Amino acid sequence: MVAPTDHLRTQWAEAAESFGIALDPTLSNAVGPLAADLHGYVTTYAQVAGKPTLHAARATSKRTLVIFDEIHHAGDGLSWGDAVALAFDNVSRRVCLTGTPFRTNTVERIPFVRYEPDGDGGLVSTADYSYGYREALRDRVVRPVVFAAYTGTSRWRNSAGEVIAASLTEAGTKSTEQAAWRTALDPKGDWVPHVIAAMDERLTQLRESGMPDAAGLVLASDQDDARAYARIVEQVTGEKPYLILSDDPRASQKIAKFGAGGARIAVCVRMVSEGVDVPRAACLAWLTSYRTPLFFAQAVGRVVRARGRHESATVFLPAVRPILALAAELENDRNHVLPAPKSSQDSLELVDDVPDERAEQAEAGLLVEWEALEAEAQFAHVLHGGKAVTGDSQREVSEAEEDFLGLPGLLSPEQTATLLSQRDSEMRRRATRVRRGDDANAPAAPDSAMAADIAAQQGIADGTTSWRAASDLRREVNRLVSVLAARRGTPHAGIHAQLRTAVPGPASASASLELLEARREYLMSLL
Repeated sequence: MVAPTDHLRTQWAEAAESFGIALDPTLSNAVGPLAADLHGYVTTYAQVAGKPTLHAARATSKRTLVIFDEIHHAGDGLSWGDAVALAFDNVSRRVCLTGTPFRTNTVERIPFVRYEPDGDGGLVSTADYSYGYREALRDRVVRPVVFAAYTGTSRWRNSAGEVIAASLTEAGTKSTEQAAWRTALDPKGDWVPHVIAAMDERLTQLRESGMPDAAGLVLASDQDDARAYARIVEQVTGEKPYLILSDDPRASQKIAKFGAGGARIAVCVRMVSEGVDVPRAACLAWLTSYRTPLFFAQAVGRVVRARGRHESATVFLPAVRPILALAAELENDRNHVLPAPKSSQDSLELVDDVPDERAEQAEAGLLVEWEALEAEAQFAHVLHGGKAVTGDSQREVSEAEEDFLGLPGLLSPEQTATLLSQRDSEMRRRATRVRRGDDANAPAAPDSAMAADIAAQQGIADGTTSWRAASDLRREVNRLVSVLAARRGTPHAGIHAQLRTAVPGPASASASLELLEARREYLMSLL
């Protein structure tokens, strides 16, 4: 099994164990063979790139099925793609999976993906089986999703010292749109607390209408913004959110804890963008400047996992062209396209007008001399069928409509837009109250409750998986070897050699659970 990240290694191993399949998500490139009592292991694309011949030897020693999770990652660079092709070209069976097959990179083929001519001299990927959002919605595998777009006026100071104001929906140029967008996302303005208050109100309604554990995700552009947004969430809701950052060693455990219950909202940067399973998450606040189709689809995918027919999802987003276009195209099928080779005559034409992250970074460089001043938010519209639907804020809303907001199929898009528009004034008042009482320099309180929850969760022996038990046993064996070596004044290697003679078998890294237990008992008898 090949996955994009270490967190997904653990998730795949736990999911496989529920079906009686024992996979080791901790096997490193420093270990040779797999333990005899395991069915397989989970690795990452980066690890395969580190030692492709090692993984080839493991995969061809027996009749092997290799599953590639999010196979498009094998197209992230020539080294990864070449390594995957080398390691798994000769295996018995391969299954390539991806929920996000489109890429902005148009020059690198993805290994093991079939490409066919598109009629214009280029190539397009062809799947053996496709199952998209429309099919999943028809089968009630995913929730219906409502996109609630928020506009507002942003004010900032440019490098010349001029104060500029622009609406998110009416910005004339790309640079003005980008500056207005960045200003809206600034934690010191009113736009962010307004949208967070709207999401909090939505979560309350969902919890009262049949989804008692409904939760929300807040996506930030960077860790500084994430910490600031977490403080705003606590001020708006009165409840501390989970703050999930990539450099936090407890990040994966926090995600697991959040998925199981607890806080209403989690604030993160990119930790929940791909493959993370949080079925109770039903709301997403897009408070980030990322705008690639890949990341947008992954993030929206976190809140559409269906558990019952009564559930729906809501995505709160800025009313800017790039994001509205992604929301409108969510149901479109997208393939990996390799355009025809360019001739010298058209070498100055654009190959792909979809901006990638490098283009975003270059564009952001134009805004170095920029200072956010203030931003206000206002509900703009909901997206339905790729079109903007506005409501009538003056129309009287019935109690039935209030009760049924969010239940799929019971309200028209116009009724939903009207309700959100009328509730918007209350959201604005909540945001203003937060800003008046906000101390931007106040440090975030330590997440002691979260740490205690995780520690308690780790201590539940009944939930320990076999690979975790084996990992604990390896550490225990090594500890006992150290104790014996210290008592006898002999090298660790001597104790390990004695242990391998007394309890024969492979090295501890490849040893089975039973073998490790036997070695521990032997070492205990020597103490």
